[in-house]
Amino acid sequence: MANEFKRGERVEWNFRGRMVKGRVRRRLIKRAEVGGQVFAASPDDPRYVVRADSTGKETARRPSTLRRAD
Repeated sequence: MANEFKRGERVEWNFRGRMVKGRVRRRLIKRAEVGGQVFAASPDDPRYVVRADSTGKETARRPSTLRRAD
C-alpha cells in the first residue's frame, strides 16, 4: 500500500477547506468508534486515527486523504 503511516508520524488533511495538521495515533482495521462516530474500517479499507494539533480532537481518516506534513 502506497499510503501507509506509522504511529506518531506528522500528517495533514483537508477539513472543510482548511488544512489541519496532526499526528497518527493508530491504524484501524475493524469497525470502531472514534470521537463519538463509528467508522467501518477493514483490512482492505483501513482508517488512521489522527489527533489534530490545534484542537486535540481525534478522528479517523482514509489513507488517501492524508499526506505527510513538513
